[in-house]
Amino acid sequence: MECDVGLVPRPREGSIERVAAPVGLASEAALHGGGPNWDCGNQDKIETGRSILELHARMRIAFVTFSASGHLNPTTALARQLQSRNHEVAIISLPDAEPYVRAAGLAFIPYCEEAFSASSGAKEIRHQISVIQGLDGVRLIIEALGQMMGPALSTLPAALATARAEAVVLDTNHYYVEVIPMSLGLPYVHISNALHLDCSGYTPLCFYDWPHETTPTALARNRKGVANFAGMLKQANATVRDYAERAGLKIDWDDPGSTLSPLASITQVPRAFEFESSHWPPQFHHTGPFHDGNGRQNVDFPWERLTGEPLIYASMGTVMNGRADVFRSIVAALTKHKDLQLVLSVGDRVDPDQIGAAPKNAIIVKQAPQLELLKRSSVCITHAGLNTTLESLAQGVPQIAIPVTHDQPGVAARIADKQTGVVTSLDKLTAEHLSTLLDDVLSDPAYRANARKLQQAIKTANGLSVAADLIEEALGVTDEDGD
Repeated sequence: MECDVGLVPRPREGSIERVAAPVGLASEAALHGGGPNWDCGNQDKIETGRSILELHARMRIAFVTFSASGHLNPTTALARQLQSRNHEVAIISLPDAEPYVRAAGLAFIPYCEEAFSASSGAKEIRHQISVIQGLDGVRLIIEALGQMMGPALSTLPAALATARAEAVVLDTNHYYVEVIPMSLGLPYVHISNALHLDCSGYTPLCFYDWPHETTPTALARNRKGVANFAGMLKQANATVRDYAERAGLKIDWDDPGSTLSPLASITQVPRAFEFESSHWPPQFHHTGPFHDGNGRQNVDFPWERLTGEPLIYASMGTVMNGRADVFRSIVAALTKHKDLQLVLSVGDRVDPDQIGAAPKNAIIVKQAPQLELLKRSSVCITHAGLNTTLESLAQGVPQIAIPVTHDQPGVAARIADKQTGVVTSLDKLTAEHLSTLLDDVLSDPAYRANARKLQQAIKTANGLSVAADLIEEALGVTDEDGD
């Protein structure tokens, strides 16, 4: 679910009453079923839990995330950063995430094992997600997450107990999973691995490719987009609403940001890549990519086939990558450029044989060592997934963006706004059109210059370290505690 969105709250007083309990009791409660059958204590004492945390110099922190690499890579990098600071960390995710987590050198705890086994309907849902586009894709992923919440509500408390978690770091893309630590009295922090979702209406929701404008018409359009998203969530979250009611949580279901962490919400997006706005709430932070280049599974690649010609790296991500016709258009576009070399990573949904015979200047693989290839690339052709885009910018590589669904239109809108590349759409995608765009990006030095400005901004931001600092600060862990 690489391209789902995170949340930025619409400030509203009294939108939720949060449950707090002594931190030492949270794991015991989870062992006995947790959730709405456990009396978590007074609803106005979240600061009590935080003060207890301040007594701990070394915390046990559980990360809850999806099993897609676009979520696992930044999550595990951030978890390793906290582990290096002598915190105990564990990753909680679906069973198929285990190889990625083990490769990152982290403890792994599965949840939802039975509901999302390889033989269940999860495989069919993932196939549907890989080929759908636009708002239909947004609706589908929200429905899938709604179906996932039943198993999550029944298994995540026990997983948190196994981790002996004193605090939780949650992927904001997993809508409303925070009701579980809320009901257990556990402090929680949100991180946005995909593009955050601004529910204030001051900037467009990431589902849309709208440019950032501040006219009354644009703001009304933005607010309508927020209302539409809230309606999609309400149609899919009946299970969560029932759980919250039984737990005594008072949530404003018309406000998609009402359950966002009051302690900290952190996005990978560097401020330099963001739309201009002054409305961000105090607990929301732009940092920079949660990447350190380490802790990823080894990927075999035929390095000897690289010719030294200008390299074009192309990938449509690891989730929305089931369209063989898109890959065919990319390959056909590169046949028009004999002086360039293409590396195309197609993922697991499409067999390379479906694309047809590769020209001499193309290398087609299922998986590629993306970070290493981007260091050698002149242009990145991308679905505008946030992680691929940030990894490209971290290397100063301009992009050709072909957004499909979810947060990708919002990322593409920022590429256009900062002029680090060019943007097209699936509806316009032909080999001829893509070839022309490639010529434009290669011939205009402004795109690379703007990408390099972002490269320097990302380096200066030091996002991984700053994100870890923010989490420690939010949870009451100080430098003195760690000495």
